[in-house]
Amino acid sequence: MHRSKLFNQTRLQLAIWYAAVMGAILGLAGLTTYQMVAHSQWEAVQRELQSISGTLHDSLEPKLKRSGYLEPTVQIVLPNLCLVGNQCASSSKIVERHILNAFQQNGYYIRFFDQQGTLLATAGQVPTDLPGHLNDHYLQTLEGQDGIRYQQYSLRLKSQNGLPWGYMQVGRSLKEFDDYLAFLRLTMLAGLPISMLLVAAASWSLAGLAMKPIYRSYQRMQQFTADAAHELRTPLATIRAIVESTRDVDFLTEEEAKEALAGVDRQNQRLVQLTQDLLLLSRLEAFTETWDKQVEKVESACCLNDLILDVTESLSVLEIAAPIQLATQIQVAEPLYVVGDESQLVRLISNLVTNALQYTPAGGKVTVTLGKKDQHALIQIQDTGIGIAIEDQAHIFDRFYRVSRDRSRHTGGAGLGLAIAKAIVQVHQGTIQLQSEPGKGSTFTIRLPLLPPLLTEFMDESERSH
Repeated sequence: MHRSKLFNQTRLQLAIWYAAVMGAILGLAGLTTYQMVAHSQWEAVQRELQSISGTLHDSLEPKLKRSGYLEPTVQIVLPNLCLVGNQCASSSKIVERHILNAFQQNGYYIRFFDQQGTLLATAGQVPTDLPGHLNDHYLQTLEGQDGIRYQQYSLRLKSQNGLPWGYMQVGRSLKEFDDYLAFLRLTMLAGLPISMLLVAAASWSLAGLAMKPIYRSYQRMQQFTADAAHELRTPLATIRAIVESTRDVDFLTEEEAKEALAGVDRQNQRLVQLTQDLLLLSRLEAFTETWDKQVEKVESACCLNDLILDVTESLSVLEIAAPIQLATQIQVAEPLYVVGDESQLVRLISNLVTNALQYTPAGGKVTVTLGKKDQHALIQIQDTGIGIAIEDQAHIFDRFYRVSRDRSRHTGGAGLGLAIAKAIVQVHQGTIQLQSEPGKGSTFTIRLPLLPPLLTEFMDESERSH
């Protein structure tokens, strides 16, 4: 689809806006997800540390007898307990085999302080760069010299007789937690450019889809303007030629004056008809009532049997129908009702029948058939005329499209009859189809939804009562 610079610029602007909005939403969603994951992981770390601290606290207090003194029985709970000043084994196998299950986690440590804040003993994987003095804040986040962060709890301990014993600090390394969040940030940042490229591509595609109906409308408007200008140019030029030729004559006879005025009147009628057709098309395209709303208007129900008979009877007396056999076939016994505008339906049938008569040679036949199928009325206008070429059938319902401009000029048409017919059918929620073969004639088939059976019975009773 070839687009003008204006449409390409508009599409680019729409794509930028789409990408900006979608990028902002994606960024906000990513940030929210990161915060939620970080908060969830941090809460898990806190709960785990609190659980282990509580388990150790409850296990150790019954074994403490004297203030500031660690009884040998404490080593039952903490076999790898190392008193300050003693040489302690650091075998990882011993640690992993004997530490209390609640404390058997990598990165955990424990420190004991007396009431004066003096370090008494340690256990677990105690960082070497932590301060040796007591900080009895309940919850602390510390950072070592190597940049690793630690989270620790400080708890007061009591002896068996309930007297203050000292302090216990239980902590763990946050390296695993920080590494996980760092990996998550890296993954999200690395995926952001790829996501934005996908968003940009999707935005460009969506902007193109959004611009398609606008561009088609713009094209139709341009085509309509060009076609309307072309159709208006001929009668206006003719009127101008008649006026100029009349003005240049010094004396006009009464017959010449009448002939000039008749020519102006013919072209004026052509302009009036063209204007009326264009206004009708505009009103039909602006029609917004839904089918459900139309069904409620029982007073606008139309009987197709009577309508078709009236139209064919009125057209049969025209001069154009004299050498052509115009027949009507009603293939249903009951009257068929549709909801719609009777004048528009008359215009629909009249346009198609007149079109068939114009392009059927003398001695030919035009047949109008009314039938029923699947709660739809079927109207067929079949002729034995010249037919329509395959390449023209796709455009036959377009405005101002004429298969043969020479014949159109002869018949006086502007190429709006079939366009109006299609618009009327669409307004009445129906369909229209064409079957044609050059030299063998054409068949237009119209499908219109019928009134529901209850409403049809109501209309029949109303007619019988009248």
